[in-house]
Amino acid sequence: MQNLAITLNIVTPVFLIVFLGIFLKRIGLLPDAFSSACSKLVFLVALPALLFIQIATTDFGTMLNPKQIVFAYVCVTASFVFSWLVSLLVTTNGKDRGAFIQGSFRGNFAILGFAMIVNAFGAHALGQAAILLAFIMPLYNILAIIALTVPMHQEKEVSVKKTVMEILTNPLILASAAALPFSYFKIPLHVVISKTVDYLSALTLPLALLSIGGSLGFASIKKDAKLATIAALIKILIIPVAVIAVALQIGFKGIELGILFFFFASPTAVASFIMADALGANSKLAGSIILISTLVSIATLSTGIFILKSMGSF
Repeated sequence: MQNLAITLNIVTPVFLIVFLGIFLKRIGLLPDAFSSACSKLVFLVALPALLFIQIATTDFGTMLNPKQIVFAYVCVTASFVFSWLVSLLVTTNGKDRGAFIQGSFRGNFAILGFAMIVNAFGAHALGQAAILLAFIMPLYNILAIIALTVPMHQEKEVSVKKTVMEILTNPLILASAAALPFSYFKIPLHVVISKTVDYLSALTLPLALLSIGGSLGFASIKKDAKLATIAALIKILIIPVAVIAVALQIGFKGIELGILFFFFASPTAVASFIMADALGANSKLAGSIILISTLVSIATLSTGIFILKSMGSF
């Protein structure tokens, strides 16, 4: 019963705010324009502020976990390849395939994962999670661009220079790069800067969770239900089960295992819809994958936490 209570305490507050966003949208208090503005504010300002303050105030030498980072790199790449192979069996249209692949491997770790890490381990665990995300973000972006362009035979239209610039100017990558010297050389932040960034970062999780709820749409899900369900199950069930099974065999445990669990078990990233739409893939399918994976992850995340807690793994 204690493990069940702990599980509910970790998962319930996060998804209650997501459902609040859905409810506020239904009654007209969270219109699409506001949800879109919130998403941009989170991506461009609040989340970079959160990453900056978490990394800058973390002892880089203590929190850097090369074994965890290398493991995550290998598993993300393997997840990408697996998703691509499955897509060859279930899709024939390039636009569908691109959205399917991205939705199957790209997770919402920065929002839902961070929120549950705080509930599970406390705010101090965000430092290690933020450093892991800083290393993984470039790989995520590169693989997403490949997934969304190659299946539609648009690889010749993609400028390598433009792609590199988009990755290098990603707000999350810039915030991480700016914070690393403070962390590595243990440079203290001036109290005015730290308080200002703290205020901005405090916006991140509640605002992002509300905007996720406000952006979830049920209207077009029937058309893409089969593909969206397969992609969602790959993202929140097949990949995390496989990854955590291997992680346990390797010897990961405690907070480092918990961070890996939330990284790979988090539902599909909302950013996958934005990228699919921008690069001409099936954005409606991308949205359906986000919706299904987010709602079903309530059960999969809860089950995973309960099992790992019962095993004493974290």
